[in-house]
Amino acid sequence: MTLNTVLACVDGSKSSVAVCDYAAWASQKLDAPLTFLHVLDHSQYPTASNLSGNIGLGSREHLLSELAELDEKRGRLMREQGRLLLEAAVERAKADGVADPAVRQRHGNLVETLAEVEQDIRLLVIGREGEEGDTMGGHVGSHLESVIRTMHRPILVTAGDFRQPRSVMLAFDNGPSTRKGIDMIAASPLFSGMPIHLVMVGADTNDAWESVNTARQILEKAGHEVHACIRAGEVEKVLLGYEEEFDIDMIVMGAYGHSRIRQFFVGSTTTNILTRTQRPLLLLR
Repeated sequence: MTLNTVLACVDGSKSSVAVCDYAAWASQKLDAPLTFLHVLDHSQYPTASNLSGNIGLGSREHLLSELAELDEKRGRLMREQGRLLLEAAVERAKADGVADPAVRQRHGNLVETLAEVEQDIRLLVIGREGEEGDTMGGHVGSHLESVIRTMHRPILVTAGDFRQPRSVMLAFDNGPSTRKGIDMIAASPLFSGMPIHLVMVGADTNDAWESVNTARQILEKAGHEVHACIRAGEVEKVLLGYEEEFDIDMIVMGAYGHSRIRQFFVGSTTTNILTRTQRPLLLLR
């Protein structure tokens, strides 16, 4: 994998189609190579086990042999399924206009695998719904939560079907990650030519407008049409209401920090927006 790669995680979930399409879009906008990654998690797809120590099985060699063969066969099937998923992803990306997508299949833990290759990633694309459907019930899945908390690269989390992005909303709070977002949007070809909706949730004060106007000037200098506003209310309701009102194609916002105590994760702004939005969410660290 080369430096500044768009890395897209695919599995057997329905979200993989949107992951392919958004990754292909980003790869072309950024003029960056695209790599598809499929990780065979050992906890889900075990290989041959040592069962000789299990109570009652030690003397049944034929049963041990059959169980080992079943594990091995299952492992082969999972590898083959992954290979086919990667082939399908490559064909879809080529149909979307990407010339030469690469593929990687790895054994192990998804989060650990991503951490190993993080230095090569320019943008990570991952689906909100994983193969296990673990965002059911209004909670972000454990894999996705861990990925977002671990990575220090921009993460594009897909939601719903692909729609060609034509507008973007930046949830602006004048914090370090969203100030970084202003600079990123201004410098990046990812949002070139798009109108930017700069939305701050809070009190309509002179200080607030000062920070908003500073951000607006940076974006306008980069050639963007900017729509800026400050709205009072609950953060999630305001942002999701604005998204629907103006038919926003993508939301950019800062992710929660590493220092946030884990039990306070559920109920965070990041989580609530992530579970409720119908648009892709670009998270910045």
